[in-house]
Amino acid sequence: MLLGKKRKLGRMLEEISVGEKLEVTEKIEDRDLLLYLGLSNDNNPLFIQHDYASMTPFKKPIVPQIMLLAIVTGAISKYLPGPGSSIKKQEVTYETPVHHYETLHFQFEVVKVLMEAHEVEISVKGVNESGNPILEGIFTVSPPYPAKPLTKSTSFDNF
Repeated sequence: MLLGKKRKLGRMLEEISVGEKLEVTEKIEDRDLLLYLGLSNDNNPLFIQHDYASMTPFKKPIVPQIMLLAIVTGAISKYLPGPGSSIKKQEVTYETPVHHYETLHFQFEVVKVLMEAHEVEISVKGVNESGNPILEGIFTVSPPYPAKPLTKSTSFDNF
């Protein structure tokens, strides 16, 4: 990090209103699964072994639910409210298993703006390429705070 370098922050609380929406589409690729499995050291056979998964009601390997959550939290961090925001609470239900290579669509909507608590509530619904629900949740998010100057005086402005 460079001192004084401007970083792009997401939208401040005052700039967000109830009813705002965001749509995100992601395709689950092998690379994503391998990165997750390597990083987490999660070797659940349901996620990677076709022979095991074929003997279960899932029929094929499924995507770890935490990867779906990562897509949602990533969209909150990148777009709504964006960089500088922090998730304080989440309630998520995983409706239908997601299989490898599916394309997923997520819809986000601001359902509450809580000025005194410095929070917004965002509803999230995800569906697979067939339109079947895969995820539903409510996220309580603290939007970014305005950046405070590093010094109290402006005497360094000429440097």
